[in-house]
Amino acid sequence: MTVKCASRLAIHGGTPARSKIDSSLAPGGQAIDEAEEQAVLDVLRAKRLFRFSGHEEGESKADQFERAFASSVGATRALAVTSGTAALITGLQGIGIGPGDEVILPAYTWMASATAVMAVGGIPIIAEIDESLTLDPADVERKISPHTRAIMPVHMRGAPARMDAIMEVASRHGLRVIEDCAQGNGASFRGRRLGSIGDVGCFSLQFSKIITTGEGGMVTTSDQQVWQRAFMFHDVAAWNRLEIPDVEVLWGANFRMAEMPAAIGLVQLGRLKGIVAGAKARKEMLMAGIGSTASDRGVTFREIPDPDGDSAITLTMFLETPAKAQAVAHALNAENISAGVLYRPDRQDIHVYAHWLPILSKRTWTDTGGPWRWARRDIAYAPDMCQRSLDILARSVVLIVDPYMSNSDVEETVDGVTKALDALA
Repeated sequence: MTVKCASRLAIHGGTPARSKIDSSLAPGGQAIDEAEEQAVLDVLRAKRLFRFSGHEEGESKADQFERAFASSVGATRALAVTSGTAALITGLQGIGIGPGDEVILPAYTWMASATAVMAVGGIPIIAEIDESLTLDPADVERKISPHTRAIMPVHMRGAPARMDAIMEVASRHGLRVIEDCAQGNGASFRGRRLGSIGDVGCFSLQFSKIITTGEGGMVTTSDQQVWQRAFMFHDVAAWNRLEIPDVEVLWGANFRMAEMPAAIGLVQLGRLKGIVAGAKARKEMLMAGIGSTASDRGVTFREIPDPDGDSAITLTMFLETPAKAQAVAHALNAENISAGVLYRPDRQDIHVYAHWLPILSKRTWTDTGGPWRWARRDIAYAPDMCQRSLDILARSVVLIVDPYMSNSDVEETVDGVTKALDALA
């Protein structure tokens, strides 16, 4: 790779390293073309917008999408739902989490991971992350109480959590594992796709995710009982659709996915391997180009628990101090390189627990509402309760790895990162 390093930063009047700004769309959104359009038209022409009725015979798109998604993940079953949050709530119901049950989750995740636990009456217990930006298994163990029922690893920024250690802790303590795979679709851990390792996996197909249906989600499991419980919850009329004995029927909500997003999802799922392969190739080129400069400047990179399983959609560097991280991120943006610091106290980002105001304040919708009334012990939260996580995140600069970058785009990105690290790290 040829690097044309012009040393003057754009913030100091130099020419931006990138000749054009990165696309603001996630990979799946960028890929949308006539195939998705045709899939939607097919549904409209069939007048089958709802999976259980229509004017044409044949299998619904939601049925097809569930079967294809389960096969892709390596799970026995998949359940198409309306959002990633709906997937988490449905998955939690599937594994039997209820009022007062504690679920351990990371300090760095979209707040919906925690609010989904609260939606079923459970208590979110916040644990530290480590340099993988995912749950620290050692802190998970420290946070286990007699009321802990599950662990929720979140595969943040496209890379797997430390699933070997997490599964070992869960097995030793008799806990369920619910994988939040919202940002990890297509990633794996030691040869197993994310969403097939724990008791249940939950995916988001929202527009900013690796593949998308606009809004939507998927629940995966190979446990028949978990799937049956999840199915009953996601469909209020479940007993009319499955042969469930009357004595086992539970009430449900309506989180069913409609036919048009399912049709789009089928097309997008076919793009997933190519998206991940493209991101991997470009991340490898970026790392090769900036690795020596980073090393010379004392900059380190995120630990990936299984590099082969990384979906490679982001590249994260750790700077020595938060101030240096902010300076580098600012300089990179001026170079037309999408970059950001993962935590700043003065900027609200509900990926970081310290900004989960309604949770830290234990607010409820009504004076007598849960879930805190069901807690079996006193639960205290504070903005500084996971200080190690805040330190890691405050020093983290994350770059988006666009799988559609040209070789020239990659070279210009390497040039810009090299300039910023030389000047500011």
